[in-house]
Amino acid sequence: MGRADARRAQARESRRAPKSGGIRRLFTWKKLLGAFFGIVLLGMGAFGALYVYVDVPAANAMAERQSNVYKYSDGSVLARTGKGVNRQIVDLDEVPEKVQHAFVAAENKSFYKDQGVDLKGTTRALLNTVSGKGKQGGSTITQQYVKNFYLTQDPTVSRKLKELVISLKVDQQESKEKILAGYINTAYYGRGASGIQAAAQAYYGVDAKDLNVSQGAYLASLLQAPSQYDWNTATDTGKKLVKERWAYTLRNMVEMKWLTESEKAGLKFPYPDKPKPAQGMEGQTGYLVEAANKELEKQGVSAEDREAGGWTFTLTVDKKRQKALEKSVDDQLESKLDREGNKVDATVQAGATSVDPKTGKVVALYGGEDYIKHYISNATRQDYQPASTFKPLVLASALENESKTQDGSLIGLNTVYDGTSKRPVVGSDTPFAPQNQDDRSYGQVSVQKALNSSVNSVFAQMIVDVTPAAVKETALALGVPDKNFPERPAVTLGTMNASTWDMAGVYATLDNHGRKVTPHILQSAEHRDRTVNAEKPKREQVISRASADTVTKGLTGVVDAGSGGAANSPAYDAAAKTGTSEDNKSAWFAGYTPELTTVVALFGEGDGGRKQVSLTGTANSGRASGSGFPARIWADYTLGALGGGSGKTFDLQDVERGEVPAPPTPSDTPSEDPTPSKDPTPSDSPSEDTPSGTPSDTPSSSTPPPPTSTPPTAPSTSPEIPPLPGDGDGDGQPGERPGGNGVAPQ
Repeated sequence: MGRADARRAQARESRRAPKSGGIRRLFTWKKLLGAFFGIVLLGMGAFGALYVYVDVPAANAMAERQSNVYKYSDGSVLARTGKGVNRQIVDLDEVPEKVQHAFVAAENKSFYKDQGVDLKGTTRALLNTVSGKGKQGGSTITQQYVKNFYLTQDPTVSRKLKELVISLKVDQQESKEKILAGYINTAYYGRGASGIQAAAQAYYGVDAKDLNVSQGAYLASLLQAPSQYDWNTATDTGKKLVKERWAYTLRNMVEMKWLTESEKAGLKFPYPDKPKPAQGMEGQTGYLVEAANKELEKQGVSAEDREAGGWTFTLTVDKKRQKALEKSVDDQLESKLDREGNKVDATVQAGATSVDPKTGKVVALYGGEDYIKHYISNATRQDYQPASTFKPLVLASALENESKTQDGSLIGLNTVYDGTSKRPVVGSDTPFAPQNQDDRSYGQVSVQKALNSSVNSVFAQMIVDVTPAAVKETALALGVPDKNFPERPAVTLGTMNASTWDMAGVYATLDNHGRKVTPHILQSAEHRDRTVNAEKPKREQVISRASADTVTKGLTGVVDAGSGGAANSPAYDAAAKTGTSEDNKSAWFAGYTPELTTVVALFGEGDGGRKQVSLTGTANSGRASGSGFPARIWADYTLGALGGGSGKTFDLQDVERGEVPAPPTPSDTPSEDPTPSKDPTPSDSPSEDTPSGTPSDTPSSSTPPPPTSTPPTAPSTSPEIPPLPGDGDGDGQPGERPGGNGVAPQ
């Protein structure tokens, strides 16, 4: 039996062997190589068939470009753009030769020698399209001309294959000069300009024939990213990139011997003129359209795609609330300004963003006096400091991190701090001793009272207790941009840069119980060929509900008994914070109700937007603070936007009251007019423009009473410190001055 079993096993193995060997024989190197070449031949055959099948088509419908329609959230039309094409065809001989060479140097050095296509680049672009990575580089000038003149901008495989075939044929049928002329006359340069003549006018106010090589190199550099590289609207990164692209273009010109090294060395970067808004963009329309266009780019709709026309864009903007915001600014500010006869009034710029705190939808936006007159949107600009509207975020971070004071007390609304003006902070490697508004000392004061009157010295110590690094982490999570944001004690006074749009998102997140709210203005984008669905913002919990609701509770005190009194109304429940930056260059009011979050700001802007100036003297009213014009605009708008009011109240949970330390000994009790233990260092000095006293209309009885020797055990028993008459922001003294005043005007 043993031998028989062995023979049967051997037989079974022998039967298996041919099968295994058959599989191996199936995948021999010869067969694999043959299959590969077979596929290549099939591909070549298919491409050959495609080459025969695809003819050079007639010019595309650029000349018949449709307009784009922008709509309010209710479907009513806000604006129509692109009814006509901003293009004027010019002959190539009208364009200076060195400018022609600049385009070739920037886009396709081998243009005069190649066959019209870049197989490597096209293959990469095809793979990117198939893998969903979108439109990415690799085209020659001929291919880009074919795409612009004969095809569409759609990022599809079929369009890319057609582009390849037509480019080969066009290169054989047309001269390089005609192709180059077609390219520079059809390319999109931004600012609504298609073609080099329109671009020359839009950026330099000259005809194409009068462009110099430096200007030509800039226009050629623009083609890589027209919106990102437009100097007047570019970010710092965009400006850096376009300068590098400009230099790259000139280096290539030298390499190709179209420019000498000495000529290159004598060229300076050609800063373009300010853009001129298109007709039909008057009033707030242009600001709304601009905000929507910026968001469209983030959603993958480039300026080039958009300018091709045929789109219907629906915004989140509520038409009634938009009109209400415009009316409130006119009634509460513009009607009181003398822009022609008062130098200060001429510099005042207002901006505002209003957001639904549950969805992040921007329901109203105020960008400035008029888009035609003032191209920069005051709603989205990020070149001013948000000042003391940042202080609640210091408290939010303290709550979120369960931070304690220097004596070990858990920080909350009842926690008592020393509110002495110019009091040096304790526990920081960076000296900081900020001055309170009007150099007023508050003695022992609760966090709630410090919020109400925006006491600088309290929040200076609080950020040290929490640590600037932890506060920055919380602030970024809430939505403050990382712009001029060092981890130093002075940032407690809002010395970083932010826009009303940014701060509306931050305060909406507090309003939404700590769940992140990202403002957005695009509801939908529909084209005859495709639909772009607006990306839904993430709604993660960035701080706990208890922390957010505690801050909200504190901010209701600012409205009820503090510097936000102008917004106090029985018609709605409100929470808010005022802010006035160093030298009174900006004034803010950031507030919310359970249904609506709105941030209003004034900016002092001089020298055509290149300089920040003081708002003091606005409408002959003395210091323009956050508790003044911004608060009144906010209150008037909110009442109208809520239809006369709302019965909804804040649903606050687990509010952190905080701990009260043991009473100080008599020797620790501050005097009525305490003297700091040491003078602040020069870097900690308050603003030079800090008023030496209260405004002229301040009653003589406004001097605060001496603080009690025993700290309060609850807000209700705190020493009564009335808010500063007519102001009470307590802002304007950043102490540390990074870069002078902490702002780099754009």
